[in-house]
Amino acid sequence: MMPAQSPCQMLAGIRVLDLSRILAGPTATQLLGDFGADIIKIERPGEGDDTRSWGPPFVTNTDGSPSDESAYYLCANRNKRSVALDISTAEGVCTLRALLQHCDVLVENFKVGGLKKYGLSYDDLRADFPQLVYCSITGFGQTGPHASKPGYDLLAQGYGGIMSLNGPPDGEPAKVAVGISDVMTGMYAATAILAALRHRDQSGEGQHIDIALVDCQIAWLVNEGTNYLLSGNEPVRRGNQHPNIVPYQVFEAKDGHLIAAVGNDAQYRRFCMLLEVPELAVDAAFATNAARLTNREALIEKLGVLIKGWKRDALIEGMEGLGIPCGPINTLPQVFASDQVAARGMKVRMPYPGSKAGSVDLIGNPVKFSKTPVTYYRPPPRCGADTEAVLDELLTKNTLKIV
Repeated sequence: MMPAQSPCQMLAGIRVLDLSRILAGPTATQLLGDFGADIIKIERPGEGDDTRSWGPPFVTNTDGSPSDESAYYLCANRNKRSVALDISTAEGVCTLRALLQHCDVLVENFKVGGLKKYGLSYDDLRADFPQLVYCSITGFGQTGPHASKPGYDLLAQGYGGIMSLNGPPDGEPAKVAVGISDVMTGMYAATAILAALRHRDQSGEGQHIDIALVDCQIAWLVNEGTNYLLSGNEPVRRGNQHPNIVPYQVFEAKDGHLIAAVGNDAQYRRFCMLLEVPELAVDAAFATNAARLTNREALIEKLGVLIKGWKRDALIEGMEGLGIPCGPINTLPQVFASDQVAARGMKVRMPYPGSKAGSVDLIGNPVKFSKTPVTYYRPPPRCGADTEAVLDELLTKNTLKIV
């Protein structure tokens, strides 16, 4: 049996009761688990997190059959323990409240008011657990005219504006390929939880964190959103082009595509020298970034013709030699086979008992600490795998029945 305590000691002593599912909440709690918190994932008996069935692909059992554990579930649930608990029953609620006596944080992503019927809302718990940090993740937040609406990543991307900016100029609006609203909400949630724990350490008081997918989506509109707020001009879809820098986009070479991210005028002049068009470096229509923004289409047409005369790797080598930011567009097989991924530990192999391979490959944590490195000490758990162990560890058998 793997230990309850993570080898990573940064958040040692912090215990999180995780009632969330899908991606945003699990992303937040996985990050806290990577940093050393003890994450207890509460799941419905016999069903578990919805994403367990979101496949294929699934982990392959030892007999070659597909398991009930999807790749989607695996991506956000390592370094946790799973407890199967039916909170729709009085016994389940009693057990959950007993567990909360040993927890610092509760994370949930029920609809607004969804836990009230079980007596598990923040208002229901705050008097009995005044130091509890209670994090609620919803689509639109606890307030506002849309608070009661369900929240999904795609809806947040649409409502929050990113889809209006994403996709080809002459095509339909496009979502980001991964659940980026969910993932970013998870990042914001984890950061907020750490800040609330710091406040609790100073004041002795817990608090309620209200975080919404749509709010987070709007927050990371960053420069595009601020461009609009400052100018009043509605942004348009530019495909792979940058709204404020030119040339900063994908180009087509003889044998493939590459990225040129020419971030300042000095880099632009060196780029022109490499392409053997020094006249473009001094042309008043293109000499400064502001001028290049104004005359974007004319410049990109000229550069596109020139770049098509180069082989991709030769141009990348030339640009790198001159300190001009550039790079390839890798497929996922190329990404995970790269020496950079290996050097940075961005693919990790964890033991997975009951699987045909005996292990699963997961994406690593990108944070590298010099003193307290992230450790991968517990693979994503099977549903309810730790119920008995957790209840035995934290609660006396005289105070509850295992449900």
